[in-house]
Amino acid sequence: MAKNNKGNGESFEKTLFKAADKLRKNMDAAEYKHIVLGLIFLKYISDSFEALHTKLSAGEGQYKGADPEDQDEYKAENVFFVPPYARWSYLHGKSKLPSIGKDVDDAMLAIEKANPKALKGILPTVYARPNLDKAALGGLIDLIGNIALGDEAAKAKDILGRVYEYFLGEFANAEGKKGGQFYTPKAIVRLMVEMIEPYRGRVYDPCCGSGGMFIMSEQFIESHQGNKDNISIYG
Repeated sequence: MAKNNKGNGESFEKTLFKAADKLRKNMDAAEYKHIVLGLIFLKYISDSFEALHTKLSAGEGQYKGADPEDQDEYKAENVFFVPPYARWSYLHGKSKLPSIGKDVDDAMLAIEKANPKALKGILPTVYARPNLDKAALGGLIDLIGNIALGDEAAKAKDILGRVYEYFLGEFANAEGKKGGQFYTPKAIVRLMVEMIEPYRGRVYDPCCGSGGMFIMSEQFIESHQGNKDNISIYG
């Protein structure tokens, strides 16, 4: 697991969570998790979009003549299209303004509208609420803005998965017994996957909160030299 640069042996994920948790102040963890995880996902899809946008703009090889603002170009690559005022660079530049809460809510709605089949009604629009300190929200955006989540290097290291999983676990701990409603410990998921041995067929998870069962199934197949194309997932 990657370590931070402070040399204290603390994991990158733990350091990031501590910094984010400081900005929580008096907000309940049950509310705060939606704010933090929503921003992390927004950063991820924006990073993925920007990485492909750069390739399309360069127009080299298979991307010759491509329009970087054509939504179909992103559908072809299984990348969510992000409208201009929903991109992380735009929001990051407005993080210190008192309107940042509404700006983020508007960004979430714009992304849902641009990708209705996959994201309609999915993204949180909780950032303009009065009890959310806008200075703290801006600080959280600055914090998350310092990490790459959706570019090719980050995807190879599964930075999103590591951060998301760690944060879910910490929020579950903060919520106490209620935490089990949205997070199943990794050890239990691994045991379930090893019991069902999903080499082929459909993996069904009727309560797929963060998709951990699906991720663990893929890891199981790879560790046993199987073919992940032999399974489909449904949840």
